Amino acid sequence: MNPPSRFFILRDDVEAPGRWDLGTPVDGRGHEWDDAAFRKGAPVSVEGPLRIPLRAHDGTALDYTEAGLGVPLVSAKAAAVFSALAPHDIQLIPVSVEAHPEPFFILVSTRVEKCIDDEQSSSVEYWKPEDGRPDRTGRYRSVQGLRIDPTKVGDARVFRTWGWVNLLVSEHVKQALEDTGATGLRFEEVTGPSDLSAEEKAWARAARARRERVDRARDAFWRTLGTLDTDTIPLVGFGPWPSHRQIWRVIRRPNGHTLIVTDGLSDYFLDSTEDSVGFGLELSLETDATFPRLYTSWPTLLLQRVSTELAEHAPVRERALIGLCLVEVPGKDMPKALRSAEGTVGVVLGLPTPALPDCFTLPAGLVKLVTVKALLASELLWLRSRGEDGLALLATRLQHEPSPHLSQARRPALTP
Repeated sequence: MNPPSRFFILRDDVEAPGRWDLGTPVDGRGHEWDDAAFRKGAPVSVEGPLRIPLRAHDGTALDYTEAGLGVPLVSAKAAAVFSALAPHDIQLIPVSVEAHPEPFFILVSTRVEKCIDDEQSSSVEYWKPEDGRPDRTGRYRSVQGLRIDPTKVGDARVFRTWGWVNLLVSEHVKQALEDTGATGLRFEEVTGPSDLSAEEKAWARAARARRERVDRARDAFWRTLGTLDTDTIPLVGFGPWPSHRQIWRVIRRPNGHTLIVTDGLSDYFLDSTEDSVGFGLELSLETDATFPRLYTSWPTLLLQRVSTELAEHAPVRERALIGLCLVEVPGKDMPKALRSAEGTVGVVLGLPTPALPDCFTLPAGLVKLVTVKALLASELLWLRSRGEDGLALLATRLQHEPSPHLSQARRPALTP
């Protein structure tokens, strides 16, 4: 068989009707695996059985799904295609899925190919020494409109691209999967000339430079608060954030606490040529607890839900910009002490604290840093019966605490 000439990114069809929602793989002792281990383009050594929990129990099983954070999961039907057409490019790890007796496999691509075509891709940016990230200097910082050079792929039919870890499959694999009627798949071609004109590419480069100015300024501010983790909490789809980037960052505080912040609510609006600070705010949640996997912990989940609430509802944003604001979000997978009888968790936004500045500056203007304080269920119940006066009273009471903004699942209730 001749080497393939057309390749496609294999993606999870997140818009598939009734799509199930799968968590991170865990081992026999219930310990979560690092999702990144399955995305490195190398074989994974696994001892003992793995299982994948369901995040939602009413979804439909699919032949291809990305569990956890980008872990490819395939049914036996899809696994047979990969085994037949790319046996030397993959590893199939048997895994059980909660409430589903049929066999499934984690699909591991064991090859990495350095084949991105910088000239044909719409926009490519590299990390530079002045970015302050020596661990990433010379590597890709952004790849938009990805195109690859098939002559640099060799005989690979399933692989990950060096420096920008998309999962790619050849046209033969794509066609075979489609012929079986496999569900949950979405393909994006990455061979051939870019769809963008020279003018559109120039616009994309200018847009990237614009975004980098904002990113550098915001990163510089985050570093004044502690040690900024090198990795972001991965993008979760595209939502109603100003530039459609949903990103969260982790900052290790000098006092040993962990600060999780939104990173993009103050982006400029993607559909506007004018610079702005987006919604004019970013959210911060600080915790003194430690977690084996912070990215899947309740504080991270809570901040994600609160940021979604603000992004989707202008009145909530307006209240948060003015002063104190009470918000309730779904309490699924939250600590019992935080969950109300109705299954929600209450948070106070904008609680002042001497531990954090209340604003910072970006090139386009001032941005408010809004604290997120998780309430105990008893505090939320008390506030519901007292309205705005109760919120002000509770906030005053919290100001007498050493760290009034700290979110904790275990502490004495502070209702007056």
